[in-house]
Amino acid sequence: MDHLSGKLPIFIMVVLFFNPGNVEGRYHFHKNQGNSPAYAPSDSPVFAPIPGSPVHESPILQSPSYPPPVSSNPVSSPLPKDLENSTSNCVFDVTSFGAVGDGTTDDTAAFVSAWKAACVVESAVVFAPSGYTFMITSTVFYGPCKPGLVFQVDGVLMPPDGPDCWPKKDSVRQWIVFYRLDDLTFTGIGTIEGNGEKWWDLPCKPHKGPNGSTLPGPCDSPALIRFFMSSNLVVSGLRIRNSPMFHMKFDGCEGVLIEKLSISSPKFSPNTDGIHLENTKSVAIYDSVIANGDDCISIGPGCANVNIDGVTCGPSHGISIGSLGVHNSQACVSNITVTNALIKNSDNGVRIKTWQGGAGSVTGISFENIQMNNVRNVVIIDQYYCSSKDCLNQTSAVYVKDISFKNIKGTYDVRSPPIHFACSDSVACTNITMSEVELFPEEGVLLDDPFCWNAYGVQETLTIPPIDCLLEGEPEAVAELINFECS
Repeated sequence: MDHLSGKLPIFIMVVLFFNPGNVEGRYHFHKNQGNSPAYAPSDSPVFAPIPGSPVHESPILQSPSYPPPVSSNPVSSPLPKDLENSTSNCVFDVTSFGAVGDGTTDDTAAFVSAWKAACVVESAVVFAPSGYTFMITSTVFYGPCKPGLVFQVDGVLMPPDGPDCWPKKDSVRQWIVFYRLDDLTFTGIGTIEGNGEKWWDLPCKPHKGPNGSTLPGPCDSPALIRFFMSSNLVVSGLRIRNSPMFHMKFDGCEGVLIEKLSISSPKFSPNTDGIHLENTKSVAIYDSVIANGDDCISIGPGCANVNIDGVTCGPSHGISIGSLGVHNSQACVSNITVTNALIKNSDNGVRIKTWQGGAGSVTGISFENIQMNNVRNVVIIDQYYCSSKDCLNQTSAVYVKDISFKNIKGTYDVRSPPIHFACSDSVACTNITMSEVELFPEEGVLLDDPFCWNAYGVQETLTIPPIDCLLEGEPEAVAELINFECS
């Protein structure tokens, strides 16, 4: 349907002074006065119906019961206290634009209209009130907009229920996209419900098979929330669950603060990364809880200056840098810090994974003060990553150097060695630092010692279990490795 067809609904603008306290973060991002990123991923949002669309999410504190009760003749819930006594900004309530919020009616047009009206007003608030379940189809929320735009979801916001209900004209690669925006805040006390169950059960999805095997996959499914070529973003206090694929994805962005999120999907939901970054710089992820069927946080090529602190992760596949270098591509990742994290009941802990045949470098990576509880593959560098069994040996590789593991303690699943450094035959990993690493079996005894291959580094303190396989000094061809680094 044409989201712009029909007359613009009459709306009520509530004058307010929006209290920014609920979105204020610990990390200040200066506005980027430079050009927009040159990056243009293949799944660009050109298939979106029109410029303008709403989106907002919910915090983890006191999340409402799901689904919230909806009366047969719902009346808009009172404005939150931070909005009702305001004196300067405008609130655009989606119910005033015709949103029904019964969980069945398509409310896309109402959200689009509210977004378009708010977009031209400085410090406006697009407001989806509590007591409603809003269903919208795949939509791109276009910028540029006036600065200070807030999208606040206090109810439930969800896509159509599974692939059979997905409009044929809509992209199956993404649901909600924020595109070319600056100074946007995405917050609320509601829930972003992904309705992912029917997507996970598609025959082409990778599933756990008998005897540890994996059945076929993957296939197209929508990422739930995508920020594309945008800057100075705040995402806070949201509850996001059951995404068909990635819960939240950032590409071509700069200046991102993410804090106090709750992201959840079942342990065996395929490809449901919590937060995925790609070609994105200057990111802070704080005080969030993530449990899902893939990486809690995945950092792809083109990322730099990422600070992750106070994250609880698991069940999951841990916190990963990569995979990088697929299809002989160049990947550049630098200055990534993970501190004060808890990873529990997960297939991996902290991981760097690259494909053979890639190029570029991963450098300046620090993992510090991390508690591991029953984690398999606690500390891992894998330069032979392969999602199938038919990958060929190749000599080129992404160069991994300046990697620090400090104060990593806890328990591991004894099915795999807790420390695994599998570096390329031709491109060694260099300057790995181990300090205060103490890992004990969750149950039983360790069957294999830590594993190293072509990995150079130092132990600043004795590790538990002992890691005697790190090579000292630097490889003979260290000068040649400079050629692999990103400029």
